[in-house]
Amino acid sequence: MWNYTEKVMDHFMNPRNVGEIENADGTGMVGNASCGDALKLTFKLGPDGRIADVKFKTFGCASAIASSSVLTEMVKGKTLEEVAKITNQDIVNELGSLPEAKMHCSVMGMEALQAAIADYKGEPNPFERNLDHEGKLVCKCFGVTDVKIVKVAKENNLHSASEVTNYCKAGGACGSCLGEIQHILDDLWKLESLKK
Repeated sequence: MWNYTEKVMDHFMNPRNVGEIENADGTGMVGNASCGDALKLTFKLGPDGRIADVKFKTFGCASAIASSSVLTEMVKGKTLEEVAKITNQDIVNELGSLPEAKMHCSVMGMEALQAAIADYKGEPNPFERNLDHEGKLVCKCFGVTDVKIVKVAKENNLHSASEVTNYCKAGGACGSCLGEIQHILDDLWKLESLKK
């Protein structure tokens, strides 16, 4: 049993802003229901350019529901420039905490928001798989590339393959890619240390 904060349990048991906005200004979809988690986030801007309404639909666990719910509360009334700065750690902080193995739920929320902003701007979803631009596929089970592993590792200071699994699920099914994930991390942090 996971040790959830009261705020996580409240957002799981009483999720806010569930649903979908018709004729939304921005729509972001991330994840894959066949892998266990998927999230759709829609928002509508008010005449002042701030998010007037936001809704979500998710296929996922208590952490996914709570992360999505609290994110919708965090963005209401804010400009797109303000919400574009929200990180997965901001979502976790707003919830009080998440179990380490459920951090990928906060990443999914952040990515859905960024995808919805991209949709509003007429840009492609930055999280749809396009291996020509996203790098080499490392985790076939969850469709995670080396580019995503490096991004998540840098943003969250991750140094082990098991930490990466917690944040983006890579290596969490068959485990055959865990060695490659660790190699990517070792190379990343060696390069980062040379930059200092």
